[in-house]
Amino acid sequence: MGYCWPRTFRTITTAYYRGAMGILLVYDVTDESSFNNIKSWIKNIEQHASDNVNKMLVGNKADMDESKRAVPTSWGQALADEYGIKFFETSAKTNLNVEQVFFSITRDIKQRLAESDSKAEPPSIKLSKPNTGKGSTAAPEKSACCGT
Repeated sequence: MGYCWPRTFRTITTAYYRGAMGILLVYDVTDESSFNNIKSWIKNIEQHASDNVNKMLVGNKADMDESKRAVPTSWGQALADEYGIKFFETSAKTNLNVEQVFFSITRDIKQRLAESDSKAEPPSIKLSKPNTGKGSTAAPEKSACCGT
């Protein structure tokens, strides 16, 4: 039987969605109901988060014995493919792929922000000071930034 979040918790989470840069959708590979709940979480994200928020699907407890696994890796990958998001299997217990998940979503967010910044800013024109005369030997002025 799956866990149903209390109504008050759902109301609080909608406020968090608004400012989210990235969202990890984590399910337990030994609990099929947690996997089945991912689609409803994605619907919540689509309703409350910005359209371009980075999302990633993560199946946790990958260290568990295969006999305890209720969600095959192929199901997780298929669901991630359906939504066009990255997929990882992790183990918080053994630290399997945990850093990779955080580095990956951070890189994706950084890349998205860089792309949106470059689209938002028009190309800049750099102006340089003209030489003070023919054969000028004056030393170039140093900037106050970075010791140059």
